[in-house]
Amino acid sequence: MRWQVHSEKSLYTDEWLDVRVADVELPDGRHLDHRLVRAAPGAGAVVTDDKDRVLLIWRHRFITDSWGWEIPLGQVDDGEMPRAAAAREVEEETGWRPGPLRPLLSIQPNNGISDDLHHIYRAESARHIGPPSDPWEAERVEWVHLAGVRKLIDNGEIVCGTSMSALLYLLAESLPEHTVPKAADLAFDTGYDPGRRYLLPDDLPELF
Repeated sequence: MRWQVHSEKSLYTDEWLDVRVADVELPDGRHLDHRLVRAAPGAGAVVTDDKDRVLLIWRHRFITDSWGWEIPLGQVDDGEMPRAAAAREVEEETGWRPGPLRPLLSIQPNNGISDDLHHIYRAESARHIGPPSDPWEAERVEWVHLAGVRKLIDNGEIVCGTSMSALLYLLAESLPEHTVPKAADLAFDTGYDPGRRYLLPDDLPELF
């Protein structure tokens, strides 16, 4: 059931995104003009402390005219490694410098229309260095207890797809070991493939 792409052409492009139209052939032979957005990758981090709190920003999104809690996240600049971009975004948006970062997950939040790919890292500490250097990103910066994340989601106070995925992944990681099924007990292979396309290049540089 693979869709075949015969051509793509750009309708609009700038430093942030490239809006395109593709000639796509469906499995039954029909063709359609499918709009899509090619976007630069993003990077962010879930930062926690020794009190089981997570560092979040409360911000307004004008596109949906909504307020919500989000993890620090932004665009990876040209020539920048995702891990470095994640650390930079945390510092710029919160005023906290994260401790050592490790990969948490990669997510394509809107793969029906865009190839936007977000690399999310995990830090278990942070050091306050001053006010955010980009004060227009957030109305508030707060340490929120992980026990309250589910309620925030239920109340619609966390609606960002990437933030929600990362926080739920973090909560799943913190489950007691006996509640997490072993790979051998699952019906599918959960083995890690070091050649998968979402491998972050600054994590295993010897593979590139």
